[in-house]
Amino acid sequence: MITIRKSLDRGYADHGWLKSFHSFSFAGYYDPAHMGWGNLRVINEDRIAPGTGFGAHGHRDMEIISYVLQGELAHKDSMGNVKGIPPGDVQRMSAGSGVMHSEFNHAEGEQTHFLQIWIEPNVTGIEPSYEQKTVPVADKRGRLRLVAANRPDAGAVKIHADAALYAGLFDGAEAAELKIDPKRKAYVHLVRGELSVNGQPLGGGDAALIEAEDRIRLDGGKDAEVLVFDLAA
Repeated sequence: MITIRKSLDRGYADHGWLKSFHSFSFAGYYDPAHMGWGNLRVINEDRIAPGTGFGAHGHRDMEIISYVLQGELAHKDSMGNVKGIPPGDVQRMSAGSGVMHSEFNHAEGEQTHFLQIWIEPNVTGIEPSYEQKTVPVADKRGRLRLVAANRPDAGAVKIHADAALYAGLFDGAEAAELKIDPKRKAYVHLVRGELSVNGQPLGGGDAALIEAEDRIRLDGGKDAEVLVFDLAA
């Protein structure tokens, strides 16, 4: 079964310096029908104005992934990491027993556009950790590239969760298929462009919530960038 959720059905918050779409209930946006999907808890599509950002704040027992689309995200945390996250990089922070961090856009005249993703861990109280990897465009072109997993390959970051995240770029005749366990859940988030998921069309910001299916077929892309999640039910 596939349920389509349109981009404009998401929650939205405009804080001036930050404009954010919430796929699931978050902060001031609450919808009991959209509290998460499987162990996927948050997908926020954030746009941070130049010279602004999130001041130091804390997290614990959550796997947090940043996927930057435009600009650069400046990250600083209590583990001593001071990093810039450009488009094409995937960053993972395991909050574990507790971590403080901040995220800023230090660029002049350019917004930072990124996806903030939270996945519930399958272990709690672990030592906080950080990992960041570059995923070349060629690795995502016309295919689904593993970018985060509990048992990652050399090109993906490790998450302490029963989940896997794939990224892909599709245009024209490019297509891909991913086999999934029908006892699990999956989630397809179209970052931009147009794409069909098992024959159902999506536009930028749309999502497909999937259960009791054994495969995901992606085709009909028009300048499409997509994230696909394989999730615990």
